[in-house]
Amino acid sequence: MKQKSLINDSNSKKSAFYSLAGKIKAKNIWNNSVKTSPVIALLYNLLLMLLIYYLCRIFFFIVNKNYFSDLTFAHFINLLKGGLQFDVSALLYTNVIYLAMQIFPFKFRHNTIYQKTAKWIFIAVNSLAIIVNCIDVIYFRFTNRRTTGTVFSEFHNENNLIRIIGMAAIEYWYVTLFAIFTVFLLYKCYHSPKAIHKKPLSLKSNITYYSLQTLLMCSLVFATVIGMRGGIVAPHRPITLSNANAYVNKSAETAIVLNTPFCIIRTLDKEVYKNPHYFENEEEMNAVYSPVHYPSPSDEFKPLNVVIFIVESFGKEYSGFFNKNLNNGRYKGYTPFSDSLYNEGLTFEYSYSNGRKSIDAMPSILSSIPMIIEPFISTSYAINDISSIAAVLKEKGYYSAFFHGAHNGSMGFLAYAKSAGFDDYFGLTEYGNTDLDGMWAVWDEEFLQFYANKMGELKQPFVTAVFTATSHHPFKIPKRYEGRFPEGDSPIHKCIGYTDYAIRQFFKKMAQYEWFDNTLFVITADHTSLITHDEYYTDVNRYSVPVLFYHPGSELKGLKTFPVQQIDIMPSILGYLNYDKPYFAYGQDIFNTNEEDKFVVNYNNGLYQLLNRDYFLQFDGEKTKSIYNYKSDIFLENNRAGQVAEQPKMEKQIKAIIQQYIVRMTENRLRLADE
Repeated sequence: MKQKSLINDSNSKKSAFYSLAGKIKAKNIWNNSVKTSPVIALLYNLLLMLLIYYLCRIFFFIVNKNYFSDLTFAHFINLLKGGLQFDVSALLYTNVIYLAMQIFPFKFRHNTIYQKTAKWIFIAVNSLAIIVNCIDVIYFRFTNRRTTGTVFSEFHNENNLIRIIGMAAIEYWYVTLFAIFTVFLLYKCYHSPKAIHKKPLSLKSNITYYSLQTLLMCSLVFATVIGMRGGIVAPHRPITLSNANAYVNKSAETAIVLNTPFCIIRTLDKEVYKNPHYFENEEEMNAVYSPVHYPSPSDEFKPLNVVIFIVESFGKEYSGFFNKNLNNGRYKGYTPFSDSLYNEGLTFEYSYSNGRKSIDAMPSILSSIPMIIEPFISTSYAINDISSIAAVLKEKGYYSAFFHGAHNGSMGFLAYAKSAGFDDYFGLTEYGNTDLDGMWAVWDEEFLQFYANKMGELKQPFVTAVFTATSHHPFKIPKRYEGRFPEGDSPIHKCIGYTDYAIRQFFKKMAQYEWFDNTLFVITADHTSLITHDEYYTDVNRYSVPVLFYHPGSELKGLKTFPVQQIDIMPSILGYLNYDKPYFAYGQDIFNTNEEDKFVVNYNNGLYQLLNRDYFLQFDGEKTKSIYNYKSDIFLENNRAGQVAEQPKMEKQIKAIIQQYIVRMTENRLRLADE
């Protein structure tokens, strides 16, 4: 019995010993691995700063809550969630030096002086980020938007800027106190890795150390790039200010989603627009050209449904209808069904896009905002208040929806649709993760059937738009259709044939609806694509896309010879419906504009291009570089600059268009006050 007691006592001591040893080992791991790790300190401090960004965002909202009076709690939480993407991006951009210092796989990172230097770099950089966020708490009241990189050019001539800031710091003392508090919080809670002093490691230990640290560095670099871009999904370009529109109901709410460091970084040294001052006053400019429309229809409003097709890369070159003279009259094209529609509706011999990218198309077609200098969606002005066909027709009781079969965040389309006032957006999330082409989106045939089915469920009248995807690189079609469509001379041709077939199937479905004849269909392309005929390489025809207005059973038919463009689509739809209220659009209502006054404008690698009934002019911002008779001089070989009587008038017109665009863009006047 005594022996058994001794054994139990011995086991108890052993257990206590091992427990103590385990605690000592865990403590050593904590002291030697966690507390001394620069990477752990890096992650901790970034999370700390992320928390401070959210404190700044909440403080911003509290101070400016009167600007968001109808904001629900649930929507506010959604805005906070949206802000995470922008905060992470801003944190990684602003702390790239600190991040590099902490992840380089060298042992001198453990040096006390080195870590003190890293600490003050981190605190200095992030204190500046806190300060600019706090400045916007008040400055927002004057601009209704977050400050961008243009702030430096706006105030570079102010010689009393320090005094202004000092007075503001006193006047808005509560903001100053908040800034001091958050900077102090950053200082007190900053974590420095504990310095270690060890004897030199063996060769084997050194190899292990440097291998693991190098692997860790590579992993963190990869994660940093993803964080800066705003996501890992392939179709996502690096996020810009316009992506904030995906989370908001009103444009002003983007100020809650965004943070000021991100806005400045993404627009720094990117002064997109500068007023050229061609005209001394707005009255003189408006007399030449104005984007404000005052319709006066003679008949009552027609509440037709409106369906707008934006077909990926569907250039006019691929159509037999528009190219009867190509290949000595033997050219058939790749769009037999679309060609049949061109015969049944109203279309145009000279029709053009206003940009060269997919992101240019939506603002041009749906908001009548062309691409000038930079894509509207990619600029800091993407959070401006804008008009659109959806927003204008909402006043007439229309429901609106936009459809695109790719990831919902792809190309910034969701953000634009929300900003433009569309009621709903249907993308891959709503369709489901099936029928994918393996690269971009759902196959066109399946997605257009989804589109048609959804419209069968909608309350009338409605306005919808769809952006197709299949006729795009890498130029694949469903395996079941391999060999069915002509291969042509370019890999895109079979895709064009497939998409044309998908449109045919769409119209078969639509024709079954009783309201089919009560619908206006508009078909165009986002831009042109691969070219196989010399005629389409010119600075005119590289923008050559179809524009079709098709109202089944109506007299809306014919092939017109005056020029039209994407930005004419919105005002022309309103004109056809006999819309009777003022609205904003850079384009023209083709149904109510004299043919002699019609024009096309686009921007091509530093040149502003203007095309009227007979001539095509290229203007570099100061003078005309060239002018051609684009109808007779198909290849633009005879530059007639200085020889054409219409040149002065065209120069004055392009100057008015440029200045109207820039002034209204920079002053946030892209819609009327009562729209």
